[in-house]
Amino acid sequence: MNFSMSKRARTISMALMVVGIAAALIGIIGDHSEGHQHTWAALFVNGFFFFGIALGTLYFFALQYATESAWSVMVKRVYEAVMSFLPVGAIILLVVLLAGSLGIHHLWHWMDVNVRVPNEADPHAFDPAIAEKSAFLNPVFFWVRTIVYLATFILFARWFRRQSLEMDQRNGEQLVASHLKNYRRGALFLVFFAVFSSMMSWDWIMSIDAHWFSTLFGWYVFSGMWVSAMITALVLVLYLKRKGYLPQVNNSHIHDMGKWVFAISFLWSYLWFSQFMLIWYSDIPEEVIYFQVRINEHPWLLWGMFFINFAVPMVLLMSRDAKRNPRFLITVATIIFIGHWLDVVQMVMPSALGEHFHGIGALEVGLLAAFLGLFIFVVLNTLTKAPLTPVHHPYLDESIHHHT
Repeated sequence: MNFSMSKRARTISMALMVVGIAAALIGIIGDHSEGHQHTWAALFVNGFFFFGIALGTLYFFALQYATESAWSVMVKRVYEAVMSFLPVGAIILLVVLLAGSLGIHHLWHWMDVNVRVPNEADPHAFDPAIAEKSAFLNPVFFWVRTIVYLATFILFARWFRRQSLEMDQRNGEQLVASHLKNYRRGALFLVFFAVFSSMMSWDWIMSIDAHWFSTLFGWYVFSGMWVSAMITALVLVLYLKRKGYLPQVNNSHIHDMGKWVFAISFLWSYLWFSQFMLIWYSDIPEEVIYFQVRINEHPWLLWGMFFINFAVPMVLLMSRDAKRNPRFLITVATIIFIGHWLDVVQMVMPSALGEHFHGIGALEVGLLAAFLGLFIFVVLNTLTKAPLTPVHHPYLDESIHHHT
């Protein structure tokens, strides 16, 4: 059965974009920071958040192939649809990164050559600590890495999607051969992803605080992307079920998706606490400054975000029944979704704006609504391009009869 985007869904996505852009414009008019730093930071937050959802979905999709999982075959087209946002998110990120490289804004102050190289005309700009990192933090190497990350992610996503559609036309030995090829490519992608996801986090987020570093940061950002991806896929499957699609997706499929949200929420919480506890306990000035800023100046954002992302899934998704109740799952998933958006906000905004960040306003919320509308439109439009249920797959029958 093919999905058909309803007029209501189109209207909602367009309304979110229009209202979000209008609210963001109000925030942009009120942005008096130098070079509209606040606007660029908010754009980066939302661009990275939704790009991360698509990337986390690509990771999980490849993981299913590499582990030859059968249960997820019935919902693989949902993952493919979410992955389709990768190129859109990449364009947004490239615009923000390019503007930073051109000096239009200063989210990444290490990009200023005067920070890395002494200059008699501006001797106070030179930063010896950043200069020591210039072998890694320099514009040429940064852009080489960025292009490699994005090209790798997008090419793998396009390859997986193409192979998935071609498998619908194959049978017998050809189908098995395609499956084995996906298995090998899935494992290969996981190798690239293990390296690139961490380095990407260092380059795009951790280097905003160029003096600060954490060896757990890449894993921490990855876990946030992963759980956001699972939440998005779960809500999308429940939406499609409510509209009469995916009839063969049963409570066991929903239960397993709920378990993934529950499990990865604990992984994220473990990594957050490990990063915080080890750094805070060590009390090394250049390391604890990251948390000092957030604890002293933005405590509601830091602790509120942690409470939502840890306590809400722990308390509300513990039971088996909770993971099988669609309305309850959508409510809890929406709350956690907002919590992980707040996580990206607290990673970026205090570092990018410093004392000029006074909390979340119309700019951040408006761009969130606009990106959400765009995201919904792109994903739902992709769902219309192929049958929601794979026509042929070696594990299709096993997935149809999946029970837990």
